[in-house]
Amino acid sequence: MEKKNRKIGIMGGTFDPIHIGHLILGEAAYEQFGLDEVWFLPAGNPPHKRNRAGRAKDAQRVEMVRRAIASNPHFVLCTKEMKDEGYTYSYRTLEAMRKEHPCTEFYFIIGADSLFYFDEWKNPERICAAAKILVATRDRAKEKELLACMERNAKKLHGTFLKLDTPNLDVSSHELREWIREGKSVKYYLPDSVISYIQEQKIYQD
Repeated sequence: MEKKNRKIGIMGGTFDPIHIGHLILGEAAYEQFGLDEVWFLPAGNPPHKRNRAGRAKDAQRVEMVRRAIASNPHFVLCTKEMKDEGYTYSYRTLEAMRKEHPCTEFYFIIGADSLFYFDEWKNPERICAAAKILVATRDRAKEKELLACMERNAKKLHGTFLKLDTPNLDVSSHELREWIREGKSVKYYLPDSVISYIQEQKIYQD
């Protein structure tokens, strides 16, 4: 039987590859908001990232997440979007989760870069109805601009936007893929278990 009043964080992303920034965000959300678990949700087929040449396969992205979070008991791998056909949208995924777990309160974690165009996502008001939005500072977003955008979105979309206090780690999966292609070290940016898997599978080395 499902525990009542659970608080679950949802960390979505292509995770191509998952890196230390993702893990720190998940842990910060867990601590700051007293979450029971943080579910890492590898994106299935997001419409805004259609050209995936030179990227990891779906099964490889899932395995990298599995390895990265293996040592953390409150991190959980959620492969829900891997089973969907066609394009995957956050509002559909979150609504399905709410239906499956009616006693759970969901917290959807996004970066400041996503916040600034959040109202252009597919049905953002339905995302807000299904979950509270945790906004993490990223890309050196100015505090004043960030808070103003959160307030605008909250009014426009009738949602709850909460600031997630995290160190501003200027690292991206795109940059790390380039480093791997160029033979540069990514040690400490990725968990060792993920680095060894990338080397074994020869991912991003084309």
